[in-house]
Amino acid sequence: MNRRELMESLKGKDKVRILFVCLGNICRSPAAEGIMADMIAGEGLEDRIELDSAGLYGGHAGELPDHRMRVHARRRGYELTHRSRPVKLSDYDDFDLIVAMDNSNYDRLRGFAPTVEAQDKVVRMIEFVNGFPQYDHVPDPYYEGAEGFELVLDMLEDGCREMLRELEK
Repeated sequence: MNRRELMESLKGKDKVRILFVCLGNICRSPAAEGIMADMIAGEGLEDRIELDSAGLYGGHAGELPDHRMRVHARRRGYELTHRSRPVKLSDYDDFDLIVAMDNSNYDRLRGFAPTVEAQDKVVRMIEFVNGFPQYDHVPDPYYEGAEGFELVLDMLEDGCREMLRELEK
């Protein structure tokens, strides 16, 4: 099943559950969760769309998002309060859409999937991003400066906007 078919299959559901995933669950995925939550609240769709985020590396479990990401997100009006957690096998049953931030995350998530149907739930965030054709993934800003965090937030706002548009159709 491709992304378009997956998104089409979600349209009839009473509630759609989305899990955003990056490596440590301290930069990209909690930012995507926070941005999407803000957009969902703006549309009054909190009862229809449920969000969470997780990481493939559990070393940051229980931590808040990276301080730099929280600062940059706060400047845009997003409060990132999620506590990092690792991806669990049960996430494949609990979520309808599992959104990977980069190709490594995507490959690992598909590799962990217990079934072909679970594999089909995994998509790349970049597939929803329209305004950054020079990128084939959402880059990890962890070792970057302020520009890296701003770029990621720009990309995630773009991608979340498109994802929500497709879910609302």
